[in-house]
Amino acid sequence: MKWQEILPVVISIIVIILVAVLEKQSKLIAAITATMPLTIPLTLWIVYSSVGGEKQAMSLFTSGLLLGIIPTVSFVVAIWLASRAGVKLVPMLLIGYAVWGVGVMLIFKMKGLLNL
Repeated sequence: MKWQEILPVVISIIVIILVAVLEKQSKLIAAITATMPLTIPLTLWIVYSSVGGEKQAMSLFTSGLLLGIIPTVSFVVAIWLASRAGVKLVPMLLIGYAVWGVGVMLIFKMKGLLNL
């Protein structure tokens, strides 16, 4: 196996353990740890390596990252609102993913308008 395949799994395990430990100390620190930008640097490394650092390809990829964060923020807002309303975990996650999915679909629909 290559490091590009192993590293995300190792980092994910470390973050899960960190969140479990930190959650007992501070909910805020655990939440910040849970939302750390971990996959972005890993994917940047993979894409950068595969395109040889070519500026145009990196620019397109990073603009996709910028757009991709919008559905993710929408997911977090949806689960926050659902949790405040007292929704249980599984329905809360389903609501969050439904909102995220709608956000992704909107991005693809707008893709032509944004010339991406």
